[in-house]
Amino acid sequence: MGVIQVDGLQIEVLPKLDRSPGDLKTWRDLLIGMLREVRLFRVSAPSLGMLSLKANSILELYFQLFITEVEYLVHTGLIKQYRRQALNHTALKGSLDFPRHLVKNLIHKERFYTRSSVYDHDHVWHRILSQCISLIRLLSQNTHIQNRIGALELSFPEVSSQRICEESFRKLAYSRKTASYRSAIGIARLLLLSFHPDLASGRNSVLALMFDMNLLWESFIYHSLRKEFLIHSAPYSVRAQRSADFWSTGSCRRYLKPDIFIESTVNDSRYVLDTKWKDISSSGPSASDLQQLFAYSQFFRSSRNALVYPGRTHDVQSGYYAISVPWADSVFCSIIRLGWAPLSGSGNMKSTKPSWIGWKRTKNAGYRYRP
Repeated sequence: MGVIQVDGLQIEVLPKLDRSPGDLKTWRDLLIGMLREVRLFRVSAPSLGMLSLKANSILELYFQLFITEVEYLVHTGLIKQYRRQALNHTALKGSLDFPRHLVKNLIHKERFYTRSSVYDHDHVWHRILSQCISLIRLLSQNTHIQNRIGALELSFPEVSSQRICEESFRKLAYSRKTASYRSAIGIARLLLLSFHPDLASGRNSVLALMFDMNLLWESFIYHSLRKEFLIHSAPYSVRAQRSADFWSTGSCRRYLKPDIFIESTVNDSRYVLDTKWKDISSSGPSASDLQQLFAYSQFFRSSRNALVYPGRTHDVQSGYYAISVPWADSVFCSIIRLGWAPLSGSGNMKSTKPSWIGWKRTKNAGYRYRP
């Protein structure tokens, strides 16, 4: 799921579950709500009000969030860092690079080739932001975004060019001074690494922001549970993708990784949740899903387990495995479907806003799950 832009053509892939007609805004809001919950739309506190911006697409929302973050950095003060520079000028400032001085200034006796430290805005953090600003100006066709980008370019300092790749982001080390850059750099990383220029013709460029809905659904459920446990001080610890050794031949090893593993902090109770982004309204859970969860329950000795699916209605069905185990009376496997609420008396969905059962509206127009 996500958005793809090829030159002036923009394609949104929304997380629709069935073939019934629905409002595009509803599906877009559901996707944006899930992205916010897993903090892919993390923004600084002073700009939380900007989350209610009306964007025509998911891509434009990313553009506006990035611009808002950079505007906040400019208004609060951009950081400076030391960098080394080598210059050939008429003032002797710094240390003299004698070999290069002889090569460059054998005739020009009035010049000095020196190396010195400069404390300014020209560093990798601003080079990344500057390239992302130029990318948004190239891709966006929204007049409002173009105006904001133009104003931002006037107030942003000039920096030197640098090739930005995955390694550039991996080498960044956040500190107290650069902590406020985390959100802007995160969005810039997503945009810059997802942009693929057409090297053959130089005309059509592709920007693809795509998300694996299975991973997004798993992360959404995990963050929702973790938040609720912290808010209510529940005696449970929740972990995502807990890895445990399952099989080994010495040189080859295999692991078991349940999507969500919940463990009680007051007793030995354990719970395993396996999330699946697919519609089971007509066929029910597949045998492979049930078998996978049964293997998790046996290995982690969890008597309470559940398969979590999205659905049209909110529903919980209790079930159990027809097998006896020595460490529990029964091994339960429930089917949980988290759905949206239709209008009373009709099968149509609400067109104004998504109203997931069990979700709570927050002040910044986001949604979070409330069990």
